[in-house]
Amino acid sequence: MLLNTLIVVLTVVFMEVFSIVAHKYVMHGFGWGWHKSHHEPRTGWFEKNDLYAVVFAGVAIALIYAGTRGYHPLEWIGAGMTAYGFLYFVAHDGLVHQRWPFRYVPRQGYFKRLYQAHRMHHAVDGKDGAVSFGFLYAPSADSLKQQ
Repeated sequence: MLLNTLIVVLTVVFMEVFSIVAHKYVMHGFGWGWHKSHHEPRTGWFEKNDLYAVVFAGVAIALIYAGTRGYHPLEWIGAGMTAYGFLYFVAHDGLVHQRWPFRYVPRQGYFKRLYQAHRMHHAVDGKDGAVSFGFLYAPSADSLKQQ
């Protein structure tokens, strides 16, 4: 049980590192075709960028399935990816982009820093010149202004 929990936690941490790299070099690189919609005003519930979540969810489902068929510990890696997806949904889609039916703007602490960092990410037009590519890791606003 302890090992499985550790695998889930380490997978969440790995997913943040992976997401920073993927966001900077894939989404703001050759994958801009999907991600561009995220940097434009949204006109409905979904945007083309949401396809990234579908792809990652598919990978997590496949890992969970393989793990339950005897390829351990893949199910716990898939569970960690799923946990990261949930945290992403809450922090990024809900808190930062207000894709919930209510608004909350944090006034202090980690959530304020996360909110500010991601708003600064969207402060530039286009795919070049953006800062703060993390979804859960948020540098201070001062360090981002220096960049």
